[in-house]
Amino acid sequence: MVESKTPIKSIEEVVNWINGNKSVLMIDCRYKLSEPDDGFDRYKSDHIKGALYIDLEKDLSDKVEKHGGRHPLPSIHSLERTMGRLGINDDTVVVAYDDEGGAFASRLWWVLTYLGHEHVYVLDEGYTKWKSSGYAVDDVIPTYTHTQFKANLQHEMLTTQEEVLTAVQQGNATILDSREEARYLGLVEPIDRIAGRIPGAKHAFWKGNLNEDGTWKSNKELSERFNMIDKKDSVIVYCGSGVTACPNVLALTSLGYKDVKLYAGSWSDWITYEGRPIETNKK
Repeated sequence: MVESKTPIKSIEEVVNWINGNKSVLMIDCRYKLSEPDDGFDRYKSDHIKGALYIDLEKDLSDKVEKHGGRHPLPSIHSLERTMGRLGINDDTVVVAYDDEGGAFASRLWWVLTYLGHEHVYVLDEGYTKWKSSGYAVDDVIPTYTHTQFKANLQHEMLTTQEEVLTAVQQGNATILDSREEARYLGLVEPIDRIAGRIPGAKHAFWKGNLNEDGTWKSNKELSERFNMIDKKDSVIVYCGSGVTACPNVLALTSLGYKDVKLYAGSWSDWITYEGRPIETNKK
């Protein structure tokens, strides 16, 4: 069994796990929001040897409705089926990877952790670095024996728009916006129909967790990055649709923050409710 304090794992650590633990399961999460088939096409071309593929929209999101945002969470039953199809059981060590700075791998990390799986990690640096370092890749799509995955929900990891509204009104939580600064300021909105932010939200663009070479920053650097948030605070993290908020949840978790919730619907859900307050820096 692998024990670890941080969910972010170096390539060398993961290689050592694979060499010494047959229950390690690599899951390829590569994805491009503008080209939904791109990630699976790249996976079919080549991937970490033995890795299975999971799709952001087909596996980790439900269909879009009036509320819930652009990437609503699937039902728990649906997620259980997906994880069972991947062959995940209580002892499986899951390592998620992508080639997009960890955004989509972090979504899988969050989902599995929310479902109560205790051994899930995100590969630092991503697939290109793995391949260029000479580690095993191939184009074989493996099969695994299906399991009966049973969720043990960690309810405290998820929040609703009603709870976010209460936090805005009562100031009983720190709200963290993970989008680019221009979107946070409400100066531009290239995706959603309304620009702005949830009132009172602090800002930390998710890519700020990474160094220029794409590696995750050290915990010391991350601690300085998030020093505007007290570790005793309740923290609500959001982005556009609940995907790129996950790297910030991951970072805060790695730093030992105990009360960190994902607003899964995020901004794209918030703006679907009439009368929800909006803040902007537009003059």
